Order: sequence, then structure tokens, then C-alpha cells
Amino acid sequence: MTGVRAEPARRAKPSPATWIVWIVALAVATALMLVVRVRVERVHVALVYLLVVQFASVRGGRAVGLTLAGLAFLAFNWFFLPPYGTLAIANPLDWLVLVVFLATSAVSAELLYRARELGAERARALAANARAKSLEESHHAKDAILAAVSHDLRTPLTTIKGLAHELASSGDDRAEVIEAEADRLSDFVSKLLDFSRITMGTPPRDIQANEAEDLLGAALQQAQGCLEGRTVNVHIESPDALLFGRFEFAQTLRVLVNLLENAAKYSATEQPIDVGARRMGAELQFWVADRGAGVAEAERDRIFEPFYRPRGSSRDGGGAGLGLFIARGIAQAQGGSVAYASRAGGGSVFTLSVPWADLEETPAAG
Repeated sequence: MTGVRAEPARRAKPSPATWIVWIVALAVATALMLVVRVRVERVHVALVYLLVVQFASVRGGRAVGLTLAGLAFLAFNWFFLPPYGTLAIANPLDWLVLVVFLATSAVSAELLYRARELGAERARALAANARAKSLEESHHAKDAILAAVSHDLRTPLTTIKGLAHELASSGDDRAEVIEAEADRLSDFVSKLLDFSRITMGTPPRDIQANEAEDLLGAALQQAQGCLEGRTVNVHIESPDALLFGRFEFAQTLRVLVNLLENAAKYSATEQPIDVGARRMGAELQFWVADRGAGVAEAERDRIFEPFYRPRGSSRDGGGAGLGLFIARGIAQAQGGSVAYASRAGGGSVFTLSVPWADLEETPAAG
């Protein structure tokens, strides 16, 4: 969940009915104590009023509780401290009783209000955690279903392609279209499988030291279909020494082929594509550069989001929008990265980085 932080809900103001109920409750408590005033001690009056204030704070909120504390202070003085029926105080010690009562009422009202707020915040936090857990579980279930469905689609696609190949051998021109569409769907299914593996956090299985030239050669050979007729310039920036990196060969090959296919897709046929390898500190970098239109500043982060297509791209020919997301996911799972940069003079440069492998520092097996 990239997300906007939710603001706490505003506490609703007490309704007029709430005010009336608690003022009446204070009046009833006062009337009952007046009936037995000659036998009621000051401490009893204080406790009864304090209970009313605390219940009002819990049920009605801070404003109601503090208001009732003030009214109880006046009622205490008027009805239960001599001389009765006035706000005068005959015994100076009664001032201490009133002040302590008012302070205790106000503090308890505030504390109860804050406890109520904390309880509400805790309930909201628990609800938010429950929603987050439910969303996480649903995402895992979705990814598992996606992986299972994608895996199960491979068998019928292979069958369709085999039948199309047989039809083509018998002279049916439509078989070529069927076979091409089956290949296209098979590629999409493979990308869905990669997408599910990345989102589920499946780690790479066969990371070992591999030579840069081997990966470049295999990528250029596999991408021949989309590179046909183009000039591809290969640059090895360490001609006197072999370049090695630690990566899973098959998956990293898919990343590099994807970058080559993108370069061919988004640049003119007559423009050359440059590809190379170099060592940069603790990384082995493979880069693919083209002379296409490049990527707008506002889209440079979004091109690595799943299912994102650049503006103006065709839905039919623009792919599923998963290639760069998968490429970055595969690289990051191996401790590497895929980054974009604009090319001087126009175009794009995509750089695939993987950990450098220094074979001279690798201890020999005993």
C-alpha cells in the first residue's frame, strides 16, 4: 500500500440532548443530597459530584465534563457550604475543599477524555492493521492464483503452437498467424509468471560467477529476431581482462534481451544500438543505448511500474507494461539494479548492474 496518510477523524460535538441529560443528572444528584443535607458530609458531596463529572466526561466528552465540573463547584458552594444560598465561605478551610474538588474534577475529566481518545485511536489502529493484513493475504492469494493459472496455460499454448506448425506444413497460411499469436501469448504468460515470482519474493536459485561476454553473446543471439537489419555496436571496456559478475545466467539473460528489444522497439530502424559491459567499482554493468525519443522527465520513475505504458504507445503493440518492472525485480533479487538515463545527443541508456566477481579472490576448493 504507496499511500496518503489518513487524518484522524474529528470528534463530533456533544448534541443538545447530551448537555440536557447531564445537566439534569447533576440537578437530580443535587436534589437527592439536599433531602439529607443535615446528614451528608462534605466528602460525600464531593464524591457524588465527582462521579457525575466522570460519567459525563466518558459519555459526553471533555466539554461536557469540564462544564459539569464548574456547575458542581458552584452547586457545592451554594447548597452545601454555610452560609447556604450564597457563594460566601464562612470557614476558610472550605476554600481548600472547593479548590481541591474543582481541580480533581477538571483533571479527571481531562484524563478520562484522553483515555477515551486513546481507546478510539487504538481501535482505529487495530482496524487499520486488520485491513492491512487482509490486503496482504489477498495479494498473496492473488499472486498464487496468478502463478498457478499462468503455469497451467503453458501446456495448451504448446499444443496450439504444435498444431499450428503441422497446419503450416500442409500449406495453410493462417497457421503462421496462429503460431505468431501463440508465441505472443506464451511470452505474456511467461511475464505473468515472472511478475508473480517477484511480487511473492521468490529468490533466485543459481547465482554464480559468469563472464560478461558470454551473457552479451547469448543476448544478441536471442534478440536477433527484433534486431534484424540493425547495426549493433558492442563495447567491452576491459579488452585485456575478462569481466565476471555474480548473477543467475538465464534470468539475467532475459533482462538484457528485454533491454535490447526495448531499444529496437523505441528507436528508428536505421539508428544503431550500442551495447556494452564494464566494471564500475564493486559492480559489473551492462548497458544498452539507443537513439530513440527517450523518456520524458515525468515518466522516468513510472516506466518501472507494473502495467505502465508510455504515453502514445499502442495497446496492441506496446506489450503488457511488465518488461521493465520484471527486469528491475530480477536484478534487485540478485543484489543489482536497472536504471535509466537520458543519452547525450538524444536517446536512452538503460544500465543493468550486478555484483562484481573477482575470481582471483575466490579461495580454491580444498
